[in-house]
Amino acid sequence: MSNLTDLDKNSGTSASTSASSNAGTSASGFARMRGRLVEYARLMRLDRPIGIWLLLWPALWALWISADGHPDERIFVIFVLGTFVMRAAGCVINDFADREFDPHVARTASRPLARGVVSPAEALAVFAVLGLIALALLIPLNRPTQVLALIGGVLAVTYPFLKRFFALPQAYLGLAFSWSVPMAFAAQTGELPLVAWVLFVAGVLWTTAYDTIYAMVDREDDLVIGIRSSAILFGRADRGIVAALQAGALALLALAGYLAQLGHWYWLGLAIAVATSLHQQYLIRRRDPADCFRAFLNNNLFGLAVFGGILLDYLFRS
Repeated sequence: MSNLTDLDKNSGTSASTSASSNAGTSASGFARMRGRLVEYARLMRLDRPIGIWLLLWPALWALWISADGHPDERIFVIFVLGTFVMRAAGCVINDFADREFDPHVARTASRPLARGVVSPAEALAVFAVLGLIALALLIPLNRPTQVLALIGGVLAVTYPFLKRFFALPQAYLGLAFSWSVPMAFAAQTGELPLVAWVLFVAGVLWTTAYDTIYAMVDREDDLVIGIRSSAILFGRADRGIVAALQAGALALLALAGYLAQLGHWYWLGLAIAVATSLHQQYLIRRRDPADCFRAFLNNNLFGLAVFGGILLDYLFRS
């Protein structure tokens, strides 16, 4: 009898131990999966949404102007999702291209590929999934928009590799980040009027300006590792050239407002954008990396001010 009791106790203990072991294994597996997803999110820069906003603002400018303030809801959702996906994909391919350089730059040394916690093969797999999602988003759009989107995809994928030999990669990034403007007009109207190209060039100049400010943060590290940038190319003329780029962008945004017959709300928004540009010039006056980074982040307010002016002007039209 005692032997049977001991057997029952041993069986219960064994079952309990097995259950605990299985629970521990499941918890450990869940923790590992969660850790991988967190690193993938960091790889896509989901923890730093500033890039999403800077990419989204020109698209929103164009969507509202091309539709006279009433963009198609489906097109709006597609463009917002597409911006999110393409920015994530751009970050992944950028880190893949820079995986040998990022460990040597203070600002980028903590990125997943630079730390070795995500492999290059994993990064390419994440990029492929994002690419497929982006292609799926194109299906409901018209043919001209699909063609333009494919060109935009090429711009986004090739940008990270240009930094090896092209002295002005920030201008190329401007093309990629502003390509949503002609896409938005094509999606809404099937046409590319003059105002679309004026907005596009304004976006290119604006992007080149703020990404030059961003490059000023990394200038010393980039010189050491051999990465090219507009901050290096411009040298001590960097602040003056950034000011000229900002002035050009603002002038073209004013022309776009005139062509689109926008009213006083738009001009108020543009005045705020002028103020943010002046504030950025003040911040970069000493070329201090921390202040340059603050100036770069301030461009979110620039984009918001312009869009806010467009939005309010259409909302309050009589």
